[in-house]
Amino acid sequence: MRGTLTIARLTWLEARRRKIALAAVVCGLVFLAVFATAAFFAHRSVAQGVVDLVGQRIMFQMLLQVGLYVVNFLVVACAVLLSVDTLSGEISSGVIQTLASKPIDRAAIVLGKCFTHWLMTGAYLMLMALGVMLSVWAAAGIFPPHVPIALLFMWLGATVMLAVTMLGGTRLTTIANGIVAFALYGIAFIGGWVEHIATVLRNDAVRHVGTTISLVSPADAMYRRAVHELQPSGALDVQLTPFTPLSVPSGAMIVWTLAFVLVTLLLAIRTFRHRAL
Repeated sequence: MRGTLTIARLTWLEARRRKIALAAVVCGLVFLAVFATAAFFAHRSVAQGVVDLVGQRIMFQMLLQVGLYVVNFLVVACAVLLSVDTLSGEISSGVIQTLASKPIDRAAIVLGKCFTHWLMTGAYLMLMALGVMLSVWAAAGIFPPHVPIALLFMWLGATVMLAVTMLGGTRLTTIANGIVAFALYGIAFIGGWVEHIATVLRNDAVRHVGTTISLVSPADAMYRRAVHELQPSGALDVQLTPFTPLSVPSGAMIVWTLAFVLVTLLLAIRTFRHRAL
């Protein structure tokens, strides 16, 4: 445990030195400023009587979901980019030999780096998601239910990509690792929309295909479950917006996602232990 915390601290100091956290926060604040401006002008349209009350609710629900959709992508990108170079880059440069030669277990190196990036990803998610929600609340007085559990699901989805990137870093080069990670997220994205479309068309065979794709990379499934938790009562029945999830991941998918993260991290530790440096 002491070795893990030491590596976690060194990883945080390295992230500060490279100004990674600062760049993420600044870009996030710029996005929130643009989003809050959009919410303000949407509120002005409502105040001028351009849309009725029902249209107002639909408009702001869509604005909220679009904002969270972008936030989810940014958080996933943050999880991937934070960890894409943390092992592969240090292996190729030889820096990792300095750490691996010390009396620190290689598992502590993997877990320490992963833990720091996991906390940074969670903090970024809190900043961005709550910023979007508060912008909509300030403009329209609409605040979604079940926010804590929804944020946990989004964080779990980002954790999937973090674990995948940590595993890739034990064998792949930095660029190859990034390509594989974003390709897997693209597969998850396609799987989610296949399930959504198949549910609309009531085609169970195609929906099962989408579910199978989501099993390979469950990151998007956790985002869809988060959005489901944030829906107001009755939204699923009337499908307020195109982003309202019709195919909601079950509890079994949540368990699968947790197992996916655990197994992926264990594989990363095993692979790194057997990697010749």
